[in-house]
Amino acid sequence: MTAPDKSAGSMTPTRRSTFEWLSRYGTLGVFFLLIVFNMAVTTNFLSWQMLNVNLTQVATIVIVATGMTLVIATGGIDLSVGSLMAISGALAPMIFLGTILPIPNTALAISLAFVLPVIVVAGFGWFNGFLITHYRIQPIVATLVLFIAGRGFAQVMTNGNLQTFQNDTFQFIALGRIFGVPVQVIIMLVVIAIAAFVIRRTGLGRQIIAVGGNEKAARLAGIPAARVKRLVYVISGALSGVAGLIVVARNSASDANLVGLGMELDAIAAVAVGGTLLTGGRANVLGTLLGACVIQLVRYTLLANGVPDAAALIVKAGLIILAVYIQQRASKG
Repeated sequence: MTAPDKSAGSMTPTRRSTFEWLSRYGTLGVFFLLIVFNMAVTTNFLSWQMLNVNLTQVATIVIVATGMTLVIATGGIDLSVGSLMAISGALAPMIFLGTILPIPNTALAISLAFVLPVIVVAGFGWFNGFLITHYRIQPIVATLVLFIAGRGFAQVMTNGNLQTFQNDTFQFIALGRIFGVPVQVIIMLVVIAIAAFVIRRTGLGRQIIAVGGNEKAARLAGIPAARVKRLVYVISGALSGVAGLIVVARNSASDANLVGLGMELDAIAAVAVGGTLLTGGRANVLGTLLGACVIQLVRYTLLANGVPDAAALIVKAGLIILAVYIQQRASKG
């Protein structure tokens, strides 16, 4: 009798179940292991000060990564998020400092500084979506345009100069607290809650998943795939703009050379570690939050125990590779 043919890509049901379990709960398990390890080893880990540091460090990553989750769910990618943060962060101080146009009403100037930069970078997000849907340019190529040019725009606007400021009203977005909770953390939680609701409870969420799962079938079913794609890039751009405002408000300065630098990699890492398939067709927003927390905790754990920050980059890369591997194995039939 001929032995059953077992190809290299086949898996036993037990192995596949193991990978499916790891895909669902592996990140949560790592998160709790890191907490237990730090409770046992790291001094003052459970202090409010350390909690505040970790939450404020992770807030902007989660905000940007939420938009990235929606983009990746449609089968795309957005490399421009860091550069869009730089544009938003450069534009806001120029508005309330009167660099562009003197505005005598301070309240109006601050309001415009919150709103206009987000609208501008959302427009850049629409441009990304337009290139992808109208000219059929691959997302990685289309968003690479603003990855390069976007930071150049920010540097040109500021002449490459550091913009320093002290404005309590504007900086409330980053330094303020409501009932002891940092405002930026509240913004992060609101963004996550809205995105999770949209994905799980609305027709738009179902359309996003359908487009990412099989765009041709989605079109045949009457879903406006091009409109859905443009919308998720607009959302990604807008959330990048919000994150840019928080960063410059927290630093009391806007540096077009540094704001958002490397954020696209942190956002993609959070999405991958959080369990969203990088090939599209799935969006785990709460997983993205958890993935970002794991990445931040890994970095914090290494730094708190005397390991150089460069090592965190290596570990982060390893986490991405492991997460993608588990996802691929879990999705095999």
